[in-house]
This record gives sequence, structure tokens and C-alpha cells, in this order.
Amino acid sequence: MIDFKKIPIFGTLNTSDMEEVKPYLIPANFKKKEAIFSEGDSSDWLYVVIKGKVKITKLSQSGREIILEIISPMDFFGGVAVMRGFPYPANAVAMDDAELLKISRSNLMRILDRFPNLMYCMAMNIGDRIKGSHEALKNIAIEKVESRIASMLIKLADKAGSEPLGDGSVTIDMKLTKQDIAEMVGTTVETSIRTMSKFKKLGIVSEKGGKIAIKDINKLKALCG
Repeated sequence: MIDFKKIPIFGTLNTSDMEEVKPYLIPANFKKKEAIFSEGDSSDWLYVVIKGKVKITKLSQSGREIILEIISPMDFFGGVAVMRGFPYPANAVAMDDAELLKISRSNLMRILDRFPNLMYCMAMNIGDRIKGSHEALKNIAIEKVESRIASMLIKLADKAGSEPLGDGSVTIDMKLTKQDIAEMVGTTVETSIRTMSKFKKLGIVSEKGGKIAIKDINKLKALCG
């Protein structure tokens, strides 16, 4: 059973309003590494992640994939393109088996007209996300790799970190490969491996079961400059 109150864009709706919206939400399942949409596709659907994670990516001029954002459960994606009616500006790929809800552009416009508060919630969320994507691309252009990886880990800990453990460490509640890290900061896998190994030797992070635990957040922040 989906708790729609946990989906931020629907947080302003009362129970009867949500019952009116539910029929427009269509379940959609995607396998790990399956494309949900590609850059340039027609923006027919807005998506909400229920289970799993989705990465939003673009290709650099050299053909390297760069992860702009990771969409966690209860967050939406595709909003800018759908609301403005232009093609999707990036790619969306399931990072693991994902359960989504999707709503067509025509039905989204109908709902936004019916519930204006949703428009405000979406606009605020989209504004924050665009700012984050611009900062990510700027960091790739001007920051050293160590700073970029440190900044990325702090951002993920803030977004998907578990409650601090007794030793003060915070675990990022998603599995990340060295390839994922490389794509998020625009570097090579080899550089990602070297940097994470250095962070481990310095006692800044540890890894277990594919998940990264930040052991010293202050040292990590210092590396961000």
C-alpha cells in the first residue's frame, strides 16, 4: 500500500483530494539498467519513484556519461519538460529494479488546474533541482576530483543518509559502485577507485555491502574547500 502523504508533491492534498488524483497515477515497472526515457524523447509522462532509484544522466562532449541526479523513492522526475512541453533534456535510467507511478502530461495539467497548491510545490522542487544540477556541472568544470567526490558524498548523505550511528558515522542508504561515483563527478573509474581508497586510508569513509559510511564528516567537508 502506497502512503501518498509521503510523496512531497502531494503533501498539501487532503484525503478526499488524493482520492481524486489516484486514478490518474499509473503503475510502471522497470528493470535494473532499463531506460525510462532518453534525451530528446517527447515528454509525455511525469514519473514518481515508489521503490528503487533512478539516475538522470547526460553525455559529455567526450561521450562519457555524467550522472546529474539520483532520484530516490517518493521523489518525482521529468517535471520541467512535462510542464513546459519540450523534449526531455536528459536520460533517465533505473539503477535497480524500480517501481514507479506515472501521470500523463494532459492529466497533470488537469490536476494542477484543479489543485493550484501542487503547482507551487512542484515549482519549488524543480527550482532546487535545477540549481543542484547547475552546481554539479560547475563543480565538474572547476573543482579537483577529490573535492567533487567529497561534495557528492556529503550531498548524498544529506539526501539519503541513515540516522547517525553510535560512532558518529552516517551510512548513505543506497548501493553505489565506483562506476556510479565516477559518472556523478565526471571522472574515470580508475580515479574514483584511487580517491575512495585514499578516503578509506584517511579514516574518512568505509564501505560494507556496497554502501558507503561517512566516518568523519568534518574531514570530508574540509576536502570540499
